Amino acid sequence: MKWLISLVGAGLVMIALRDLFHTLWHPTRHGGLSRLVMTALWRLARRLRARRRVVGLVGPLAMVTVVGMWAGTVILGWAIVYWPHMPGAFTFSPGSKAAQEPAVLDSVYLSLVTVATLGLGDIAPGEGWLRLVSPLEALVGFALLTATVSWVLEIYPALSRRRVLAVRLALLRDSNPTTQQIDCTAGALLLDGLATEVVRVRIDFTQYAEAYYFHDGEDHSSLAAMVGFAAALAERGQAARRSEVRLAGDVLAGALKDLAATLDQRFLHTSGTPTEVFAAYAADHGRSRAYP
Repeated sequence: MKWLISLVGAGLVMIALRDLFHTLWHPTRHGGLSRLVMTALWRLARRLRARRRVVGLVGPLAMVTVVGMWAGTVILGWAIVYWPHMPGAFTFSPGSKAAQEPAVLDSVYLSLVTVATLGLGDIAPGEGWLRLVSPLEALVGFALLTATVSWVLEIYPALSRRRVLAVRLALLRDSNPTTQQIDCTAGALLLDGLATEVVRVRIDFTQYAEAYYFHDGEDHSSLAAMVGFAAALAERGQAARRSEVRLAGDVLAGALKDLAATLDQRFLHTSGTPTEVFAAYAADHGRSRAYP
């Protein structure tokens, strides 16, 4: 029975580590529990009346919640591993009153101290297998801390690329170039550059799906509000007379179609056209339409 309980705890630890791996290191970044938490917080924020003020906190709050969930699950799992063997399989420092505490409390305390790599030493494993398991928990705690820092350092460059594209589209919208104005070599280079940036953003949504739940602020820095103008530019390029401009327009249109497919498959689930997907994307981020 003791080993069965310990196996349940080990199972909880493996669930947390699997979710961490799929969220941060898997090529397609299909996190299970983390995605559920982020989606739930996003939908909750959408239902609040003070949405514009609250929704900006969803992304950071969701990341903190997910990291807390991972840490809590790891701590609880290892505490369950220790619990059936407490206190007999452990040694206590002289004068310590830890052995007089309930076994559950001692197990949680030991797990928390170990995962935080504090190493206070008032409770130490006595049996051989526990002397191997306890340092392993410390390694997992160190890996969790490293993964959290890496996650933060990875997500904000992705957000920056998305907002740069939005600001660039806003500036182009203000100048509102006609088909005749982009029907030149410079126009082809412009459309090709936009296509490259759209592809980068599409990859960011695939590799950093949590970036979707970050609010971009004002319309000029919101891709949800500006992406429709990229589609308008692609149409103008496709209607140009120069072949290189038409080709660049086709490439931009294809990149936008790919972006719409990614947004729809992973977040929106409308099964609509790219125009309908972009409209749903704008609405989901509090914008009345994708191209104001």
